Amino acid sequence: MNPFVRCLLVTAAIQAASAAIPTGAFANDDILKNQKDPSNWALQLGNYAGQRYSTLDQITRDNVKNLRPVWQFSTGVLRGHEGGPIVVGDTMYISTPFPNNVYALDLNDNGRIKWKYEPRQDSSVIPVMCCDTVTRGVAVAGNKLFLGQADNTLVALDTETGKVLWSAKNGDASKGETLTAAPLVVKDKVYVGISGGEFGVRGHLTAYDINSGKMVWRAYSTGPDKDVMIDPQKTMMLGKPIGEPDLGIKTWPADQWKIGGGTTWGWYTYDPELNLIYYGTGNPGTWNPAQRAVDKDRAKSDNKWSMTIFARDADTGQAKWVFQKTPFDEWDYDGVNENILADVTIGGGKRKALINFDRNGFAYTIDRTNGELLVAQKYDPSVNWASEIDMKTGRPKVNDKYSTFAQGEDHNTTGVCPAALGSKDQQPASYSPDSGLIYVPTNHICMDYEPFKVEYSAGQPYVGATLSMYPAPDSHGGMGNFIAWDPSAGKIVWSKPERFAVWSGALSTKGGIGFYGTLEGYLKAFDLKDGKDLYNFKTSSGIIGNVNTYMHKGKQYIAVLSGVGGWAGIGLAAGLTGEQEGLGAVGAHKALGEYTQLGGTLTVFALPDTQ
Repeated sequence: MNPFVRCLLVTAAIQAASAAIPTGAFANDDILKNQKDPSNWALQLGNYAGQRYSTLDQITRDNVKNLRPVWQFSTGVLRGHEGGPIVVGDTMYISTPFPNNVYALDLNDNGRIKWKYEPRQDSSVIPVMCCDTVTRGVAVAGNKLFLGQADNTLVALDTETGKVLWSAKNGDASKGETLTAAPLVVKDKVYVGISGGEFGVRGHLTAYDINSGKMVWRAYSTGPDKDVMIDPQKTMMLGKPIGEPDLGIKTWPADQWKIGGGTTWGWYTYDPELNLIYYGTGNPGTWNPAQRAVDKDRAKSDNKWSMTIFARDADTGQAKWVFQKTPFDEWDYDGVNENILADVTIGGGKRKALINFDRNGFAYTIDRTNGELLVAQKYDPSVNWASEIDMKTGRPKVNDKYSTFAQGEDHNTTGVCPAALGSKDQQPASYSPDSGLIYVPTNHICMDYEPFKVEYSAGQPYVGATLSMYPAPDSHGGMGNFIAWDPSAGKIVWSKPERFAVWSGALSTKGGIGFYGTLEGYLKAFDLKDGKDLYNFKTSSGIIGNVNTYMHKGKQYIAVLSGVGGWAGIGLAAGLTGEQEGLGAVGAHKALGEYTQLGGTLTVFALPDTQ
């Protein structure tokens, strides 16, 4: 049995955007108001721009050493805790991995439970949840909280009582479809994606009416233009109209696009001035590229529109522009990572930019108005599957030595960097408008990759590859780096090595400091200027959640969910021990159990009342 099959069966800042990105009348008024208030942490990514930055500055370089935990809350769930707490006013909202419990916690009483939502879900969904039973959090707008449940149910809860206001079915678990993404609310719509790329799921992004739960539109990642909501004469690619129709069919063999992956389980950002939503699509199915080749020709086999950044009109869903990062993916470099919106200087002038740190190891700076490629450089020096990105075509220059397609089926292509975990996975980076830099949690892992033929059967794993993973050779020996990145120049400014992959979302603040967590469980504070460690505290479990900050009654707090798991921690989360299980992640992180164990806990930090 394929090792990943066993894994699947077992597991089954905010306010800075107001200056950087003008906020017109387009966005949800309540969210705009809440994200402008530095006391709140109103969205999972901090603000619509996804910057994960806060203007709070009570905690500084000088006093952060005095930070201490002030209260904790156990979630009672033992799987990977991604995402993080939302804070609006006097209430904090957190959610757990399956069974996706939601808690409303009273900040006036050290996290007293105001209400708890416990959905009843069929546990049969667990075996079709790739890479742990995670969720990336909830969204809050007005009197509604939105949660995507593992069983594909999107629910709206009353923020005061936890009562279910409506629910909508977003997918079918019997086909391998699940729901792990955090919803995003814009105006009168809530947007949510779909997971299941390892089961031949056809990806899509769907907009629902926030008041009724009625589907407004659905845009697929593959297939004919009408399904993908592309107009080849108007939708831009690299600053020009696509031109040719139905590339979502023509770049696939036969009907392979119908089970083509391109799932949308990552993050969504929004520019209120342009009224555009930005998100990425995931890997094409299957992982065996030979089964996705048109006439055995790589050049004809882009497998569009998997691995693509979409910019869509928030009202209609129509695609404004597209950019495919890894055409004809041969390495599982899912393209779902966050798209950070910021105005940066390129060539001496300010550009409305989108910055994406892709799993493939390249960081892209793109004009967010039309999709023009501005900068594309490696953000991990070990990347070897491609030498560079052609700036005219946007295409990577693939090294055939590390091409799993060129090497062929049933051949073990060795030494590919990065591994399928990517140079960065979904763990979101943070942009500081003060420094102009982006602070990025990264992985530093390579792999051996052997593709093989696999047959599609609805609801069954559709992988077609065996992987082994290990630290990048000839490096510092660890599997992670935390870096500062200049999005204008496309260069690393400084880099800090870490023992394991850095799987936690980052935070930067006006106080000149940033935060992230480690798989061993450390919350770390660092100096934005040079990365110097200023503080660390070991929490009760490994951190794959995102570090957030808020203010309550005049005091700044730092909050983070601990709870090891996710793909990097799947060995601990699912009890796997084989070197190649979890698509190689288990072998790579086999020492993780020496440093931490399972357990979901929220930890809240603050400075002492007197210093």
